[in-house]
Amino acid sequence: MILTYVVFTDLDGTLVDHDSYSYEAARPAIDLLKQKGIPLIFCTSKTRAELEVYVEELDCHHPFISENGGGIFVPEGYFDIDIDFDHKVGNYDVIELGTGYSALKDTLMEISKGSGIEIINFGKMTTEEVSKDTGLDIRSAELAKMRDYDEAFRIIDEDENKASKMKELIGAAGYNYTRGGRYWHIIGNNDKGKAVRILTDIYRQQFTDITTIGLGDSQNDLPMLESVDISVLVQKPGGSHDPSITDTKIKRVEGIGPIGWGNAINEIIGR
Repeated sequence: MILTYVVFTDLDGTLVDHDSYSYEAARPAIDLLKQKGIPLIFCTSKTRAELEVYVEELDCHHPFISENGGGIFVPEGYFDIDIDFDHKVGNYDVIELGTGYSALKDTLMEISKGSGIEIINFGKMTTEEVSKDTGLDIRSAELAKMRDYDEAFRIIDEDENKASKMKELIGAAGYNYTRGGRYWHIIGNNDKGKAVRILTDIYRQQFTDITTIGLGDSQNDLPMLESVDISVLVQKPGGSHDPSITDTKIKRVEGIGPIGWGNAINEIIGR
């Protein structure tokens, strides 16, 4: 098999709509990738349990990257070459880059208590509260709470001082943070970029000459966008591109979320 491209994509606000969680606007471009045999790799803050739903719905049985680079899940027997993995989960060989969820959650609670910065985090929220806060249905909210390498949280009455202090305290505790469309995330020594580079290296060991494409919408995606050959930023709700991303090498495409995603794939792959 000759492989020319590998596509890495964020989900929320990129491949799926920020509000409706629908990917229908991107469906023709998804089908184009399938027709051409191009792997579509989810690289997102979502959990393994959430991603397995997309794997089945989109019939997309490729590796995926969960929880901001915390884990790389490779379907058993997907590659012909031997890969170094840490353990198996179901039918996946797992390359584990992240820190365990309990340690992250406990650290976050200690930071909140010690600093007086009030937060609301997934660990404290009921499934119903997650559903209400995110707009996810109850089953999807339940899957979002099944976390392995990343704790999602909001800062109550957030302002610049609280945000700055939170960043400082997470770093002082030996952890990292990232920020997506809705939530802050406390994570270990992992990010989307590190996971993308590892998985790209595995693909190149087997297929040699491939071009990698990355699509995202926010600061959270920057490590991924900086780790691919062709990087694309889609528009956020309202029609602007994330102003915090200033790298001029990243292509700005017209179209909000999945509409922009489809436009980019058609332009790059369909030409």
